[in-house]
Amino acid sequence: MKILNGRTAFVTGGSSGIGLGIVKALAEEGAKVAFTYRQAGHFEQAMAYFRERPKLRVHPIKLDVTDRAGFVVAKAEAERAFGPVQILINNAGVGVGGPIEKATYGDWDWVMSVNVGGVINALVTFLPDMVARGDEAHIVNVSSMGGIAALGSVGVYATSKFAVLGLTEALRTDMIGRPIGVSVYCPGTVKSNIGEGAKMRPAQFGHSGYAPPEAPPDGAPSFMDAAMDPMEAAGHVLRGIRNNELYIFSHAEFRDVLRARHAKIEASIPAGPIDERRAESVRWILSNAIYDANA
Repeated sequence: MKILNGRTAFVTGGSSGIGLGIVKALAEEGAKVAFTYRQAGHFEQAMAYFRERPKLRVHPIKLDVTDRAGFVVAKAEAERAFGPVQILINNAGVGVGGPIEKATYGDWDWVMSVNVGGVINALVTFLPDMVARGDEAHIVNVSSMGGIAALGSVGVYATSKFAVLGLTEALRTDMIGRPIGVSVYCPGTVKSNIGEGAKMRPAQFGHSGYAPPEAPPDGAPSFMDAAMDPMEAAGHVLRGIRNNELYIFSHAEFRDVLRARHAKIEASIPAGPIDERRAESVRWILSNAIYDANA
């Protein structure tokens, strides 16, 4: 999708962090952007920015991405404001930190319902109409570097983000031959408020095996101090949309760990001969066009 001007976009979790960066970048390109929010403070900060830039066309919608009925209402509101959605950015996410053995059902169910369920709910809500219209469109699902290379002490989060990566590859496969591009964005650290997600944690998922994250002492450095600016991250996302990139990466510092992971995968493949009869029976799996160099 080379031209973003005039397009209608829908961005979940668009009132802070990566999501807000994407909303700003799309709006500055001339897109009409509906975005969702949950926290009043984030909403006010986001709208203060846009009130000073009245030419940018944005429309905030309060939505919990786990609310399927709410998604239907949000879609209708976005379409009344700006018309059919052509760019869908599934960005909303939460996280918990700590070893997997401490995770409760509440930890698992909350993170999976937002990080995976929120993407599923958006796709069920928007994708059928995108396909039926037959017009050019693009979907970006936000995963993480933790969704392509496991990170220590965030196993619940990593599980959800690995799921988003696999879902995106499958969706891109389904969209072959259709004018709908599909990308997965796998960022490293980006300045955000992801740590504040626990404030909106529903009561039914309230029992956690993890203590609340501790803020660093005053004046002490935080990994967020060196994190990427959300607008820089958004620039990579817009590049990925324009070029219809399957994988969108923005953090070169993860290059070596990705190479090490992929090398370990290749080294683990049996060296024996291929069973040609068995291979032929699953040729539809072995020849997925999304992995072709020019796909």
